[in-house]
Amino acid sequence: MKPLSRPMFTAVAAIFAMVMIATRFHHFGDALHLPDASMALFFLGGIYLRKHLAFLGFVVLSVLVDWYSVSYAGVSDFCITIAYSFMPLAYAVLWYTGRLLAPRYDGSLASHVTVFAGLLVSATLSYAVSNGAFYWLGGRYTDPNMVQYVQRFAQWAPLFVRAAAGYVLVAQAIQAMVFRFAPRTGDNRAAQV
Repeated sequence: MKPLSRPMFTAVAAIFAMVMIATRFHHFGDALHLPDASMALFFLGGIYLRKHLAFLGFVVLSVLVDWYSVSYAGVSDFCITIAYSFMPLAYAVLWYTGRLLAPRYDGSLASHVTVFAGLLVSATLSYAVSNGAFYWLGGRYTDPNMVQYVQRFAQWAPLFVRAAAGYVLVAQAIQAMVFRFAPRTGDNRAAQV
């Protein structure tokens, strides 16, 4: 997939920012709230936005939303420990996997499968970074041990990966429609504006 034009880049970045702000307050969602889309947005940001500065901007946005939610919206600060400093690394796993896959994302079924597989792997690794840092360095567990960590990882990782996968599937469906219905110029697809 070719890089986005400046207007399309701006539009996609704005949409991603609005989705992050709207969903970041609730990790898993409920009847009134969608689950947190941050993992999916960092992965999709790597595919569509790609730029290092955009990555930094979304890291700053995520920190600002967390700060606001803890300071003013009544969200618990339980997860805000020294381990929080590992979140940029966890998000980098997602962003740069997406960035690596972006040139191969051409609208074919094989490219959709590759992107989705990349999301599953990178979301699992990203969760391992963030959750591992929280478990081992966060100071919230009195007697951390590998057995307990693996149990907690197995309990919580699928929920985070599933939420990210759901958002990426929606993005892939939208991308497939764009590839299908956008006008074409020569062999290149105009959908890659």
